[in-house]
Amino acid sequence: MESLVSLAIIWTSVFVASVLANKTRMTPVLFFLFMGALLVNIGVLPQTSDPFIRVFAELGIIIIMFALGFEESTSDFLKSLKRSWGIALFGALAPFFVAYSVAEYFWGDTNVSIMCGLAMTATAVSLTMVSLKSAGLNKTLAAKGIMTSAILDDIGSLVFVAILVPVATGQAMLTFWGIAVIAGKATAFFIIITILGIWVLPDNPKSFFSKVPFIGRQGMNHFLSFGKADNATLTVLLVAVLAGLLAHEFGFHPAVGAYMAGLILKEEYFKLRENPKVDHYQNTKKIIDNVAFSWIGPVFFVELGTKIIFDVSIFMTIIPQVIILTSGLLLSQIGSAALAAKYTGGFVWRESIMIGIGMLGRAELAFVVMDIAYVQNHIITTEVFYTLMATAFALNVAVPVGIAFWKPYFLGEKGHLMPHSRPKSRRYKDPL
Repeated sequence: MESLVSLAIIWTSVFVASVLANKTRMTPVLFFLFMGALLVNIGVLPQTSDPFIRVFAELGIIIIMFALGFEESTSDFLKSLKRSWGIALFGALAPFFVAYSVAEYFWGDTNVSIMCGLAMTATAVSLTMVSLKSAGLNKTLAAKGIMTSAILDDIGSLVFVAILVPVATGQAMLTFWGIAVIAGKATAFFIIITILGIWVLPDNPKSFFSKVPFIGRQGMNHFLSFGKADNATLTVLLVAVLAGLLAHEFGFHPAVGAYMAGLILKEEYFKLRENPKVDHYQNTKKIIDNVAFSWIGPVFFVELGTKIIFDVSIFMTIIPQVIILTSGLLLSQIGSAALAAKYTGGFVWRESIMIGIGMLGRAELAFVVMDIAYVQNHIITTEVFYTLMATAFALNVAVPVGIAFWKPYFLGEKGHLMPHSRPKSRRYKDPL
């Protein structure tokens, strides 16, 4: 019964955190973490997690990462690659090396520095999109640039997590051959996922796999149509868990596989001949989002928040690290993403700076890396963990503040150096 009591307490805190997030228009993740930290420090939740809660939390992050991949449109994503690759590349490399360098300076441990760099690389697009929507800017070209770049950023971060975490945990040596083995495993995993997405899941009668008995004649559309799509949610969640298990077999975190599973599941698979008028994709997505962001997924963040034990001496110790790391990431993230948006994406300066601000947030993947490094493998110390948590919180707060500050310049209401009109030679239409 103790497990159920803990779960009831956590779900109550999730409800309270959701209300607070709605009132403040900030990402609920911050409030989930805060509630976990609050409850463990006042003695409501235990410092040592119940095994049931721990497994429940792991399932939560797998479903969250699947939901994030599932909501992305593969076609829109591919169309925007040409314009966004530079923003994602340089917007990820700059914060990685800043975080790595700061960690190396303060703690002098390569493994710790790697995990700090990974934690501070991926962008929290959900926070940015909520902030842009509140400002009425979510339909602009800058918003599309942020969305696509953040997806690329997350995929790249997942690749680096897959390759570097085994090195940091000691499962692979930091040598040429050690890195080559991990890179080979990562390549093999992503090739398998690609094959599944291109030839296995689609109903493609011309593919090589069409000759395989029974399986070759069945695509994902057929499996989703069983029972008139009543089992669609179960089917896609099964795909997510199986992909997570596959990733685990290759030595990676299951969340990596779940995210990739979400990316390869296309909306067209849900167009069933038996009942074409029903939007099965949106119905399934609604259920997945509810599971991921309302009642199972949040348990992961509350559980992670319970690792934050308030200690004044530790907080006083990490103030210099938090200030330097936050300042470095603010400058490097905005600067690198804005320059890349301007010179590789063809955006004007006012849009480029907005994209830089929009890439500041840190959420799901950052906390997955922290969980791997601090809870599961004890790579980073409590001091490092608190520094990363405080920095992520500061960056997330900077997103809505930065967007609100830059909005008048973005709209051309202020600042003669940021022209509102685009050059006539540009092919892209500005909805503003």
